[in-house]
Amino acid sequence: MARVGVFICHCGANIGGTINIEKVLEAAKKMPLVAFVDANKYTCSEPGQLSVRDAIVKNRLNRVVIGNCSPRMHENTFRKTVAQAGLNPYLLEIANLREHCSWVHGNNKDSATDKAIELVRMAVAKVGRDEALFGKRFGLTKRALVIGGGVAGIQAALDIANAGHEVVLVEREPTIGGRMAQLDKTFPTLDCSACILTPKMVDVAQHPNITLLSYAEVQEVKGFVGNFEVKIKQKARYIDLKKCTACGDCTKECPVEVLSDFNMGLGKRKAVYIPFPQAVPNKYVIDKRETPPCKTACPIHMDVQGYLALIATGKFKEAYELIRRTNTLPAVLGRVCFHPCEQACKRGYVDQPLSICSLKRFASDQYDITTLPIPEITKTGKKVAIVGAGPAGLTAAHDLALAGHDVTIFEALPEPGGMVRVGIPEYRMPRPELKKDIDYIQRLGVEIRTNARVGEKPKLSELQKLYDAVLMASGAHNSLKLGVPGEESQGVFHGIDFLRAVNLGQKVEIGQRVAVVGGGNTAIDAARVARRLGSTVTIVYRRGRDEMPANDVEIEAAEAEGIQIMLLTAPTKVIAEGGKVKAMECVKMRLGAPDASGRPRPETIPGSEFRLEVDTVIPALGQAPNLSFAKDPEIAATGRGTVKVDEASLATSVAGIFACGDAVTGPLMVVDAMASGRKAAASIDLYLKGAPLPTTPEPKAEAKKPSDEEIEELKEQHPVKPRVKMAEMPVDTRFKSTSGMNFPEVELGFTPEQAMEEAKRCLACGVCSECRECVKLCQAGAINHDMKDEILDYKIGSIVVATGYKTSDPKAYGEYGYGRLPDVITGLQMERLMNASGPTAGEVLRPSDGKHPHTVVFISCVGSRDELKGHSYCSKFCCMYMAKQAIMLKEHDPHVQCYIFYIDIRAGGKDFDEFSRRAQQEYGTLWLRGRVSKLYQDGDKVMVCGEDSLIGRPVEIAADMVVLATAAEANDGAAELAQTLKVSYDTNHFFIEAHPKLRPVETQTDGIFLAGSCVGPRDIPESVAQGSAAAAKVAGLFSQEFLTSDPMVSAIDQAKCSGCLMCQEVCPFSAIESQKLRDGRTVSVVNESLCKGCGLCVAACRFGAANLRGFTQQQLLAEVVSLWQ
Repeated sequence: MARVGVFICHCGANIGGTINIEKVLEAAKKMPLVAFVDANKYTCSEPGQLSVRDAIVKNRLNRVVIGNCSPRMHENTFRKTVAQAGLNPYLLEIANLREHCSWVHGNNKDSATDKAIELVRMAVAKVGRDEALFGKRFGLTKRALVIGGGVAGIQAALDIANAGHEVVLVEREPTIGGRMAQLDKTFPTLDCSACILTPKMVDVAQHPNITLLSYAEVQEVKGFVGNFEVKIKQKARYIDLKKCTACGDCTKECPVEVLSDFNMGLGKRKAVYIPFPQAVPNKYVIDKRETPPCKTACPIHMDVQGYLALIATGKFKEAYELIRRTNTLPAVLGRVCFHPCEQACKRGYVDQPLSICSLKRFASDQYDITTLPIPEITKTGKKVAIVGAGPAGLTAAHDLALAGHDVTIFEALPEPGGMVRVGIPEYRMPRPELKKDIDYIQRLGVEIRTNARVGEKPKLSELQKLYDAVLMASGAHNSLKLGVPGEESQGVFHGIDFLRAVNLGQKVEIGQRVAVVGGGNTAIDAARVARRLGSTVTIVYRRGRDEMPANDVEIEAAEAEGIQIMLLTAPTKVIAEGGKVKAMECVKMRLGAPDASGRPRPETIPGSEFRLEVDTVIPALGQAPNLSFAKDPEIAATGRGTVKVDEASLATSVAGIFACGDAVTGPLMVVDAMASGRKAAASIDLYLKGAPLPTTPEPKAEAKKPSDEEIEELKEQHPVKPRVKMAEMPVDTRFKSTSGMNFPEVELGFTPEQAMEEAKRCLACGVCSECRECVKLCQAGAINHDMKDEILDYKIGSIVVATGYKTSDPKAYGEYGYGRLPDVITGLQMERLMNASGPTAGEVLRPSDGKHPHTVVFISCVGSRDELKGHSYCSKFCCMYMAKQAIMLKEHDPHVQCYIFYIDIRAGGKDFDEFSRRAQQEYGTLWLRGRVSKLYQDGDKVMVCGEDSLIGRPVEIAADMVVLATAAEANDGAAELAQTLKVSYDTNHFFIEAHPKLRPVETQTDGIFLAGSCVGPRDIPESVAQGSAAAAKVAGLFSQEFLTSDPMVSAIDQAKCSGCLMCQEVCPFSAIESQKLRDGRTVSVVNESLCKGCGLCVAACRFGAANLRGFTQQQLLAEVVSLWQ
């Protein structure tokens, strides 16, 4: 039988002044199950709790209802009270009389009293159905995780470690120290920030109980208090911390310089760097960010940024050696590549893309390839036959030879080189340069047999028997036909056939009036060759100029050489007299809807026919593979007449025979063929080793276009600097043959000075260029460019979040000109200028001209206390650091005059107000209360226009430098981390405390604590104090041998559970799992250690299987029914 005791608290006048306590007690006496009633002035006080305990014992009460205030705070107190009297702590109900009655009905005592009686009645009804609940005991891991290596995280880690517990300190930057490490002095004592912080940083590194994981991030957190399972991503720093001696040799030859993040963009650092001299760990890190878009766009993924960086520093030999790592034909690609890298180059968003192709050629021209050493090769005894000595076959041969295989190339033409040799004119691709690249491949042991047409002698089947593998890289040498009457007339030369004959030195007789049909590179090449042979040339193309597939540079060169381009014109007939070409009948076209190629479809204009008088026609409409040799054995072909291959491995339908290049794809570019050759070589190497071939094609990488914001940032960071133009032969000298029908190269190449200047335009998108120069210098062998990210697993008992803050971007305030006016900086940038380890070694200099400023204006609340453009909250320490910096500037230079525009001065801390007054009274800082409307440049001055609201007048100050006191914001990734930890965060992404006054370092998730500015703007003393407070909470948790779970959790009635798992989907704490029963049914099971008793699963359950202990449906129904009794 339930015996309920009802205790009503007056709470001083908070409840007793509004509610008739006596009337409530009288009503309670008459309620069912009530055996005792009493009132206390303050039930939460020690005497009040004692009276409750005594009443329980004397009146043999087994249920308790207390009418009081603030149940969130007092419920735990009264649970302990009733437990001390021998009752189960969950046989207690609280009626919230202050918040629900007194504060709501303060002016109506009767209504407040009536409602109080109803609340007590409901509580009595529910407590009568309450059951004793018992939590479960579980062990705990006494190891803490501290996330964030700023001063708060450092303090927390040291305190926990000093208490004898293990600590894993995770910091995503390469060093600990946080924002405090960037400061010069600290207010109000003006202590050196580094002098205070560095000893603590060193203590962290040396403490035996602390595992420091810098350059790392928390990836995943599972589990519950005492038993968290944490995955931490240790980012690859490409430096072995155990080997690195921090000697700095690696930085000496690093060719890449980027703006220093630590110095807030005011100075530069190398791609391999230590953020600041006192960094902990004091080890180097290599900054590798995105894969540069130039490398992504390159089919053979050359280290473009690397060789550009080396050229920029005059290391031409090293640049060439880097090029050769991925490029087997540097001299070729430096001249004829269609350079997709330049199309992807981010420099193009600033002004013009870099001349990447020309710089590659420059590096090749500087190097004597005959001195290039042959690497040591271990022979495998395997033999490979390659059909075709074009760029695909040569690249495959190169790679297979390096893998140790014996390679023989069979080439039908009298000279190797494929289409590069016979399809590209010498004025673009000089033969000696091609020969240099091919000679090196032959030096690797590759045998090239020319005039060896496979299919005649030898046959493909013979190669199959004699060699362990065969690669078909025969290219696409058959010209496509024009398909008009008269095409077989004398004087019609198809483009590829014409270029082949000229390039092989054969006699070619063409007329004085030549028409070239087509708009691709072959057409342009044929036209320019015909022009060099003395003819007048007209290019006939059926679409417009914008649709021409040829390179723009080649088109412009053709026009400069006097070649006419007749657009929107198509041939319909070749007119011959006596079997020889006399003219070409043409028709005018117009552009219609796009066709399959995406270009506008040309449509005939009726009645527009006309006659073009010519005596030679060169159709240059493309080319196709010749697969006549692939009949024995029969190699499967596609409907397009190309070799059918497995897309992942390039294996053909016949085992041991592979294919690549234009024979597979149809005519593409030289670099595409080389990429295909490399892919085929890799598959053949696997095949010869007996390893499985790849089955999944590699996804095609595409260079990502930067966002509009990124483009604007690029333009702000990099001034316009047009690309260096390469010198060319004068047009009138290009047609003088040096040897028969061979013509001198038009493009003359860069000078060393031009090459270095052009290479310096590189934006270093990926930061580290992977030039590997640092590897050569590191005597300790600490550098490993192949290092990968690691995932580390830790069992953790408690977590401290100390992720700190970042400063807001003031670019939202366009009127202040940040990023546009060079002498407008932020407060944190001023800290770096003042710091002895900063970019100017502690000398405050204007970024624009390096001069000392004499008039400095500070603008407060840039991003703070501004709901329109920034944040509504105050950033707390801005007023103080403006005063500090004004004092320090005056101490640096007594002639400096500082002005501070402020809304109001907030100096709420010990000695803070005195400090701000000191800046004014002792150092002459002028405080102007008012807003600044705009800034503009006037000569070498920044004009500051604002108002002084105290005198009611506008103010204009000619400043040498302007400092913006920017807002403190939640750090990047704070919201994502909060979601990972399953803790709350506000709209500004700051973490939310369990209670801002009484539980300021706790979260609603047990075992997870907060410290420092992750909660909101905090100064250094507060951050240190909160770090120690969080550590004390962890130590208190770890002082227990076991933990007890809260029993007020959800429970699933398996008999009612349908297995829909809707509860699992809605649970925010991942506390519900699925379980398969012996009868085959799937049901939900609650992990009581994870459950927080939120009740979402109860609301979601359609079958009533989920119940919340302490809030069962019967208990809640009893409360409702009691109102009608």
